Amino acid sequence: MSPTKFNVRVYGLFINEKQQILLADELIRGEFITKFPGGGLELGEGLKAGLQREFEEECGISVSVGEHFYTTDFFVPSAYDSTQVISVYYRCTFADWKNIKTSTKKFDFEIIEGKDAESFRWVKLADLHLETAIHLPIDKVVAGMLIED
Repeated sequence: MSPTKFNVRVYGLFINEKQQILLADELIRGEFITKFPGGGLELGEGLKAGLQREFEEECGISVSVGEHFYTTDFFVPSAYDSTQVISVYYRCTFADWKNIKTSTKKFDFEIIEGKDAESFRWVKLADLHLETAIHLPIDKVVAGMLIED
């Protein structure tokens, strides 16, 4: 199916003082996905404001959006609809990172039929294996860049 619209996504790269990066484990439309935290931009919203909103909604925390890290530079069709995905990544910080609810277990949430779910965990950058840790194609490119960085 050829794309008919753009789907702009914005993601935060949070690396703590222990050289761990924050990942989101999600159940989306019945599929288990590990990705960087963030989500879709809403109409009338700037990229940084969208990322801040996503974290308020998902984690109940305020984030400081830092420098731009990467924007998609290749074609990626959405797995869910007839859109072309464009993802923008920013390095981010938040003062109370130790207070975010995280788990050491992958997909640590209750599964309720027909509902999406999400949990967060910290993973050492050195343990961020591209093929097993991250699912989305653009996130894999970013993970590789972070490992090389």
